[in-house]
Amino acid sequence: MKGFRRVIALMLVLMMSVSLIACGKDAGEPATTPPDQDEPSPEPTPEPKQEEGKVLNIWGWNDEFQGLFKDYFEGKGKVPDGVEVKFTIVPNDDNAYQNALDEALLNQENAAADEKIDLFLVEADYALKYVDSDYTLDIIKDVGLTQEDIAGQYKYTQEIVTDSKGAIKGTSWQATPGLFAYRRSIAKDVLGTDDPAEVQKALSTWEDFYDVAEKAHAKGYKMLSGYDDSYRTFSNNVSQPWVDSEKRIIIDDNILKWIEQTKEFTDKGYNNKTSLWDDAWAADQGPGGKVFGFFYSTWGINFTLLGNALETPLPDGLTATSDPEAYKEATTGNGIFGDYAVIEGPQNYYWGGSWLCAAAGSDNLELVQEIMRTMTCDPETLITITKDRQDFTNNIEAMETLANDDNFASAFLGGQNHIKLFAESAKGIDMSNISPYDQGLNEGIQTAFRDYFNGTVDYDTALDNFYKAAIEKYPELKRPD
Repeated sequence: MKGFRRVIALMLVLMMSVSLIACGKDAGEPATTPPDQDEPSPEPTPEPKQEEGKVLNIWGWNDEFQGLFKDYFEGKGKVPDGVEVKFTIVPNDDNAYQNALDEALLNQENAAADEKIDLFLVEADYALKYVDSDYTLDIIKDVGLTQEDIAGQYKYTQEIVTDSKGAIKGTSWQATPGLFAYRRSIAKDVLGTDDPAEVQKALSTWEDFYDVAEKAHAKGYKMLSGYDDSYRTFSNNVSQPWVDSEKRIIIDDNILKWIEQTKEFTDKGYNNKTSLWDDAWAADQGPGGKVFGFFYSTWGINFTLLGNALETPLPDGLTATSDPEAYKEATTGNGIFGDYAVIEGPQNYYWGGSWLCAAAGSDNLELVQEIMRTMTCDPETLITITKDRQDFTNNIEAMETLANDDNFASAFLGGQNHIKLFAESAKGIDMSNISPYDQGLNEGIQTAFRDYFNGTVDYDTALDNFYKAAIEKYPELKRPD
């Protein structure tokens, strides 16, 4: 894919050069005889307005934004008559989404009008790959949003999609600070209390976290479900990017601390040897689980944890605000609904997030602009999403309003106002050490070290396997000297 990117970059440079030469020639043609000064100058002929496309193509890796779009944009009558909205969903597994997206973007110029990508979603782990490319448009200069439109957003959500020239190339409806979600009933058994303030005191440092893990184990519980549960808390607090200026892979000390902790937790039985997203991990979050808690970002609580905690899934479209009585009836006594709470945990972190990028070559820029403005800039839409779905959305004023609202609470979290904790956590998010290689290297080191945690290979073999897989994925990278 690296080769393809070089080819398309060269083609774009050549095309831009030809365009500039053509423009220069037009500007240099001798002017016709100027009209008589007494004659009125002819009115300039306005350029014909470019006709908008009839198919809006949006690409993503899951249906989260698709559901939001349906409820808060399409469902509000904002899609123009005669425009068909088409979502292309390619799962993230084995880099499948990026591979398919890259191929489609390479073919964007030659694609039929109805097949051109208009909007595509990216994650924090690989946002820079697309931001620092010609595939994405400046949301201000090209798409037409204004500085006033985006003024209320959390600044880090703009920094992560700002290219090397200072252009903002994406926008998000959410901010994604992280917290530690724990089982109230288990905390009460292990610590004698389920009060968030007291549980936070007990888990305020990694040393404290280890002590509670020991106590939980003595009571027959696991502190964490699997190998990867604490990974983001460590990886999002690194002191340097994954790759240095010489293209060498650098394993930060904080990643090494995760390896050390996870090996010890595995050997002592403090985790359940699961992996993120597998069935055993999901089951550990449900009624039969015996795991103290899970590190989760904003989206994880409403999008994943709630669903895993229920015995019976909620009817489609039912939320706490859409039909409060029906929601209460459907959730009361359903699995372990109400048994979770959240705290800051031992370390501030963030995890993930999704950004909307406008694709170069889109023939629906007016509609793209309206989608971005409504879904990521409009305080009313964003606060409604938070109230409906308990997500933490990308408007500082709206989130601070809910954080200080004594009547706002999550029934799933036992009546806790989690937005207050998320708003505080968001202030500490640091995006200075991200790189275009984050997704592949984060996933790669977790995969390579599972065998070490299990005891089937030694540390050096796991490390060697990580480097080999990383360089196979990214041939331009190399091991450190």
